[in-house]
Amino acid sequence: MRGRVVVAGSFNQDFVWRVPRFNAPGQTQLGSFASGPGGKGSNQAIACARLGVTTTFIGALGEDAIAQQAIALMQAEGVDARWEGHPTLASGSAAIWIDAAGQNMIVVDPGANLALSAAHVEAQREAIAAARVVLTQHEIHPDATRRTLELAGEAGALRIHNPAPDVPADAAAPLALVDVLTPNESEFAALLRAHCGLDIDPDALHALADAELHALCRRLPPPSLVLTLGARGAFVSHADAGQDGGPCHRVPARAVDATDTTGAGDAFNGGLAVALAEGRAFADAVRFATAVAALQVQRPGAALAMPLRDEVERLQAEGQEAGTGNGKLKPGASGKTVLDRPL
Repeated sequence: MRGRVVVAGSFNQDFVWRVPRFNAPGQTQLGSFASGPGGKGSNQAIACARLGVTTTFIGALGEDAIAQQAIALMQAEGVDARWEGHPTLASGSAAIWIDAAGQNMIVVDPGANLALSAAHVEAQREAIAAARVVLTQHEIHPDATRRTLELAGEAGALRIHNPAPDVPADAAAPLALVDVLTPNESEFAALLRAHCGLDIDPDALHALADAELHALCRRLPPPSLVLTLGARGAFVSHADAGQDGGPCHRVPARAVDATDTTGAGDAFNGGLAVALAEGRAFADAVRFATAVAALQVQRPGAALAMPLRDEVERLQAEGQEAGTGNGKLKPGASGKTVLDRPL
């Protein structure tokens, strides 16, 4: 059964420059330019809709050309968008640099996203109550995020929070309201520093023994945590030792030829939300999310690179036929590995 997902989050217009390598301070170089839709919330909502679930998106816009493009995009993608308008603010935008290896550097101006109000979220109570999964991030006003999670909890929906981008602790979601937390390595280290006073090297997390990494995950309140580890896959930790047949496990990444990793984390979170909304076992949901991200990073762009349902199912079927067990693909011609930055 394909359930309903509600995403409360941001819309940004992405302005993207591709360069051979990232600039040194003071350096000017030639590159190529493109523009397209983005924003973590919008990306995740489009990922969910393309994977075949009924999707509602709650967001905020200014009154400008970007807003018109956002409204048209959501209509074209079949997303039920509930916009709050802010005439005195610009819609969100992001400047993105992508190097020849597919790595990226991003600067975001949230604009109207940070004005999304708890009152507007409250007005969407009925849609939230109808959802099986509600997904939030850190690119909207924290009051709006909190109210979304509160309403989802009251309705009995599963609450997934993607703590991205990293923000000050007072602007972050209350972790006690979250059922599934999905940080990448740097976000996880920041959460441990803010909530536990621990100073952890994010680049060293993947090398920790499972028991040690699980113990760190259990320092945070959410009962389930999916730590994305880039090319090393994902680490899953549950407070309930009976879930997934044990308290923790790893899910390998897939090796593919990455073109652009800009929306990888959003693809993963959208895939995870969809799979859990459909009632899949948690481990299976993480594998499904990994396949969604693997397809997304092979294409340029963020929202418009999200794969369709049949593409994901075909990828998973190909992996099973190859007898890889985890569905891992062979590297592309360049030998690059997918998710070579944290999701």
